[in-house]
Amino acid sequence: MDDNNIKLPNENIEGKFIGSVKVGTKGQIVIPKEARDLFNIKPGDTLILLADVERGIAIQGYELFQKFSDEAFGKIKSD
Repeated sequence: MDDNNIKLPNENIEGKFIGSVKVGTKGQIVIPKEARDLFNIKPGDTLILLADVERGIAIQGYELFQKFSDEAFGKIKSD
């Protein structure tokens, strides 16, 4: 597979990554290894996809979304 990752002007910028991905025939994308490593994404992790026609698409870790929903709706206690 070709390396289509776009190089940042200074490749030593810690905590930053920009790259391109292709959409497969089933609508799937592969998150580049550098991005998976940066965000500690492991096989089997659940990610949240946020989409807005005007603002684009974002992929967020489930834990951050869970924290947001707990704060927004109050954590439900299962006693």
